[in-house]
Amino acid sequence: MSDAGGPYLFDVGVIALAHTDAPVRDAALSYVRDAIAGEIDAVVPYPALFGAHTVLTTYYGRSNAEASQLLGNFVDAKRVHWYDRADEATVRDAFNRARTANVGGWDGYYAQVAIDGGVNTVLTLDDDFERFDAFATEVILSPDQFEKLNRYLEG
Repeated sequence: MSDAGGPYLFDVGVIALAHTDAPVRDAALSYVRDAIAGEIDAVVPYPALFGAHTVLTTYYGRSNAEASQLLGNFVDAKRVHWYDRADEATVRDAFNRARTANVGGWDGYYAQVAIDGGVNTVLTLDDDFERFDAFATEVILSPDQFEKLNRYLEG
């Protein structure tokens, strides 16, 4: 995988999926591994880790301890560009983006981070980010993979 579309912003769903044993996890895990190895330029907002923790414990059945350990290990990745800005201006801009694009507040925040962080591509599991023109959106799962993931989650 090349870094031609980077820098890449990792959405919550990508981070969470990479830390599961779901049958389609490799689609996300390959990006996470490349980010950790420094093979791609990755931008990850710290709040995405808390969101991923919630997804792991709520939807993927990981225990609190497992999710905390897995994501704590990911925080150790030194080649990832960790985005830690959440000041008033960023939050206001994020809500403006959410309102304008008619997406959720979290997606508005990630879009604002992508813009502030000079991100070229947002990696995600859904197409909501396609409503923004400032960056490209890469949905990492094919429709067949997404269907397989949904069957897995329905258990």
